[in-house]
Amino acid sequence: MQRTPPHPELADFDLQRVLEALVDPVRRSIVAQLAAAGEDVRCGAFDIPVSKSTATHHFNVLREAGLIRQYYVGTARLNALRREDMDRAFPGLLDALTQCPGPRH
Repeated sequence: MQRTPPHPELADFDLQRVLEALVDPVRRSIVAQLAAAGEDVRCGAFDIPVSKSTATHHFNVLREAGLIRQYYVGTARLNALRREDMDRAFPGLLDALTQCPGPRH
């Protein structure tokens, strides 16, 4: 059994897939929390209003789109924002996403 899940290579990044991953507010929140943390974060440490199984789905979507890298340290699955790769593929996208205010009512 492979411990580290597969991640797309930079050459395989697809803007449509990235944008579809980011359309969900929970996934945008995960990306914003990773950007603000400035370090890798355990899956269970995110402040998201979903069940563990739903959170797993959201992490998988972000990983498959290339936005995050997941790896294990002991039994903890850590998440890293792939900022450098995203900046190479889509310059300014993560900055625009993480610096913009939330929805206005």
